[in-house]
Amino acid sequence: MTEYESESPPRDPDRLRRRAGVRGNPDRDQHFLVDDRVLDRVPGYLPPDADRSHLLEIGGGTGALTDRLLASGEHVTVVERDPDLAAFLREEFDEEVAAGRLDVLEGDALDVELPEFTACVSNLPYGVSSEIAFRLLPEKRPLVLMFQLEFAERMVADPGTEEYGRLSVSAGHYADVELVETVPREAFDPQPRVESALVRCTPRDPEYEVADEEFFLRFVKALFTQRRKTVRNAIRNTAHISGLADPDAVVEAVDEGTLAKRPGELPPAAFAALAGTALRESDVGEGQ
Repeated sequence: MTEYESESPPRDPDRLRRRAGVRGNPDRDQHFLVDDRVLDRVPGYLPPDADRSHLLEIGGGTGALTDRLLASGEHVTVVERDPDLAAFLREEFDEEVAAGRLDVLEGDALDVELPEFTACVSNLPYGVSSEIAFRLLPEKRPLVLMFQLEFAERMVADPGTEEYGRLSVSAGHYADVELVETVPREAFDPQPRVESALVRCTPRDPEYEVADEEFFLRFVKALFTQRRKTVRNAIRNTAHISGLADPDAVVEAVDEGTLAKRPGELPPAAFAALAGTALRESDVGEGQ
């Protein structure tokens, strides 16, 4: 138990939804996590040494996870885009709001100014989960995030596997990424069409260096649009995406062993080396 843990039992997710008067709307990406056992486990997936003094939650819904986060952290900020749910959260947790332990920000998590936070635990809206994840990852804070299972598997994939791609390299650039629990459809109401998964991201510096992070990520994106091609052809075919002015000069500077591989076979460090060569051998524009 942490020093913040509440002595009162956690709020029941079904009762919270009844009090809020909502049923969830798949068309608005509202799938409420209602399985008590999963909810109780979620905060525990943060790294043991994670600073829990200010926890961020994206998509508070009716507050079932918010309640667990308040029990395990000192201060919680919830971002909720639905104005009715934001109002409900302020009413349901009025004591915590009054005590300065809970802030509710009404708005889209892609647009609002996020506060300084020490860790983030969230059941993300799946339609914008990628955009939100890549807003959070550069903050270099511990994250426990709920994704669609297929998305989570691509985040944690190893080189040479079918799932390995731009997402794997980009997420791994910022953190050690682990799939810590598969969550069945039945844990949500309304049920999504696919299974879900909890992913833990523990921030760390990569084992390689990049001179220009923005270009590195754009270069990785470009090459994976040609994942079935050789690296040689991928570099040449995607200059309009990466922004390379002279892709042939880059190809000439890279060893044959690398050029003959496909992007999905390259580990992140190899992408970093390629990006470094590209920056040395060619002028680089903004790309697409």
